[in-house]
Amino acid sequence: MGQELGDILAAAARGHFPPTDGATTVVPQPNPRDAGVLAFTAHSVVFLDEDPRWVLDTLAGVDADPFAASMNPSFLGALMARTGRRMNCVDLLTCAPALPGEPPLALTELADPDHPRVARALKFRDEVRVWAADGGVLVLGRGVAGRWEAAIEVDDGVRGRGLGVRLALAARHLAPEPVIWAQQSPGNARSVRTFQAAGYRPVGSEALLVAH
Repeated sequence: MGQELGDILAAAARGHFPPTDGATTVVPQPNPRDAGVLAFTAHSVVFLDEDPRWVLDTLAGVDADPFAASMNPSFLGALMARTGRRMNCVDLLTCAPALPGEPPLALTELADPDHPRVARALKFRDEVRVWAADGGVLVLGRGVAGRWEAAIEVDDGVRGRGLGVRLALAARHLAPEPVIWAQQSPGNARSVRTFQAAGYRPVGSEALLVAH
């Protein structure tokens, strides 16, 4: 039986990564919504319901460092053209172990499905829950391969006071499973530093192919 994306992610969260052999593994999509590319150290995983031979042949034709070819714009563009999907950006994928006890700040859960953060999260995640803090918002939901993902938002007027770190830590306390995941745009240094300060560690890079 072939590998499943969920198993690959679970192993990576424990620090057990695919072999650093420069190869690419093609696995099925975990569901109709989620498709994309994961790049670990010297090994890539394409999760897509597509002919694996076409994927590997297309990747082999990319004029780039083979260790970075899976995140090359020409390869990602070929995937989008083939599937009719689009991409937002290549994210840094991070994770952290869940923590016991209560979150380190006061939170109020929002049940309004029309709240902008709830509405946006529902496009990419299932079982979405949203909490408001004084000056910020925390979102949890099941994303790629059913993993629990966290996202935070801090109001401009309260930036630089550590609220983002406390929200990212709160996600670890509220996580329903042993691991919580989060994506950050690599260019958003403030977000990357916030999650790393809250104990999240890099796993790889991820490019999601979003269905129209």
